[in-house]
Amino acid sequence: MAKTEKVSETIEFPSFDANKASDQFRAFTEKGVEQSKEAYAKLKAGAETAQKALESSFETAKAAGSDLSLKTISALRANAETDFAHLEALVGVTSVSELFELQTSYLRKRVELAGNQAKDLQSASAKAAEEVVKPVKDVFERSFKELKVA
Repeated sequence: MAKTEKVSETIEFPSFDANKASDQFRAFTEKGVEQSKEAYAKLKAGAETAQKALESSFETAKAAGSDLSLKTISALRANAETDFAHLEALVGVTSVSELFELQTSYLRKRVELAGNQAKDLQSASAKAAEEVVKPVKDVFERSFKELKVA
C-alpha cells in the first residue's frame, strides 16, 4: 500500500476556482443574450419594413388593377359603339359597292382603334408593374446597401 500512497501524493490536480468559472460563464451568457437581442431587433425591423413594402405593393396593385379594368371597359365600350354604328350604317346600304366601301372603312377604323387600345393598355400595364414592384425593390436595394456597409 505504500506504493499507492506515494503515487497519490505526487499527482497534483490543477486548482479550480469556481468563482472565476462562474464569472466567465456569466459574461459569456450575457454576451450571447445581448447578441441575440440585437439580432432579434434587426430581424424585427427588417420584417416590419418588408411588411410595409408588401402592403404598399398590394395597395398599388389594387389601384393599378382598377385602373386597367376601367381602361379595358372603356375600350370595350368604344368597340361596341363602333360596332353598333357600323351595323346601323349597314342597314342603310343600297348597293354592293357601298357595302364594300363601308366595310373597308369599318375594318380600317377597327384596326386603328385596336392598335391604339393595345398601346394604351400596354403602357398602363407597364406603368402599373413598375409602381407595384417599386416599394419592394426599394426595400431590397436598401437592405443590400446595409449589408455592403456591414
